[in-house]
Amino acid sequence: MRILPRRRKAQSVPAAAGTDTAHQLVMSERMPSHIASVFFTVRVKGAWRPTHDGALDHQEPTTLARHHLRQNITRVLCQHSVLHLAAAQDAANTALMRWLRPAAGLEITGAVALTASTSDRDLAEENARRQQTADLEHEDELRRLAHLQRVLADPDLRRVWWIAQYPDRHNELSELASKLADLPLPQESPDDDLRGDIRRFTDRLYATLHTPQQREIFLKALTQTLHTLSHHDLTATAAHWQAHSEPGSTPA
Repeated sequence: MRILPRRRKAQSVPAAAGTDTAHQLVMSERMPSHIASVFFTVRVKGAWRPTHDGALDHQEPTTLARHHLRQNITRVLCQHSVLHLAAAQDAANTALMRWLRPAAGLEITGAVALTASTSDRDLAEENARRQQTADLEHEDELRRLAHLQRVLADPDLRRVWWIAQYPDRHNELSELASKLADLPLPQESPDDDLRGDIRRFTDRLYATLHTPQQREIFLKALTQTLHTLSHHDLTATAAHWQAHSEPGSTPA
């Protein structure tokens, strides 16, 4: 009786070591916010894995993974305040919660949980108060300078302002006027360019109307234009101005 040799069971080829395994890591440390001396307390649950298409040329891949996670988190948090933890945490997790490839042969991912100590929050609040005060002072100064520029650019306002400021120096007004001849009106806000252009053009146009006859011609043209555009309320207002600017009219 012939005894057949026992058929051996086929063996599968083992997968490359570690290519399908994610290695977990945990980090807990302080990282700077948008104020360099104010810190987030950061807890990271991360992972790393080698890739199929590259050799991981590093003796301590966990150290390398921690380094790149730290870099990515710091890059995000330095744009945020500890006073807005939810926004900072969302931004950090958006950047980390997918597999990233910071180096050849390595992929990393992670989830961040943020807190802030009482002392860090106090420092951030103090900085915010100081910044708010500085911003308000800056805005007040800009408004003051814009008002002064508007006064000095208008010949009539400039004359009244000079007399009010220096009542005993009337003879210097003409010299000031010559020096300010090319001073423009202050610029409007960038999001309102057309309105600012129209306002500056109207101011320049009105400044050229030196006689009652010129003003009457201007108001007639303005009234006709508004009527053509069917802006009846504005037409009525312009007509009212025209009636009171005509020679012999009685002021209201």
